Amino acid sequence: MAVQKSLSLEDANLTSPSIVGYRSRNYSDLDLTFTPRTTGDVFKKLDAAAVKQSVKTILQTNHYERPFNPFFGANIRSKLFDNYTLEENAVFMKNDISKVLRIYEPRAEVLDVNVSAIPDANSLSVTVKFRIVNTEEIVVLDTTISRIR
Repeated sequence: MAVQKSLSLEDANLTSPSIVGYRSRNYSDLDLTFTPRTTGDVFKKLDAAAVKQSVKTILQTNHYERPFNPFFGANIRSKLFDNYTLEENAVFMKNDISKVLRIYEPRAEVLDVNVSAIPDANSLSVTVKFRIVNTEEIVVLDTTISRIR
């Protein structure tokens, strides 16, 4: 049986550039508050709100909290009682947060991370500034990581 090739019009003329198209992706995720709509369905988060929710989830997750994925998360809560008088601890945490977000959230490009300690409350204030890859929108996320119990 003979194999036939199918050629398009672009294949005949190699001097002209071929048509390049792209598809704009809309990011969506479930709203983790799970508040029901009047239709009984769950609300969705779209685009920047979906990515922001994902980044916040990654920041608040410790290692070994996710089954079958033990190193998911930024593991910040484990560092709550470290000595923050040393400037190196903040630098290490900034690098760890940037690395974790680069691995687990490809929709966000981290621009800046700021970690400040609140020693009297045994908590950390984390500010992450990132760009949504598809929309080029810049989002700032402020969250506080504190002791659970």
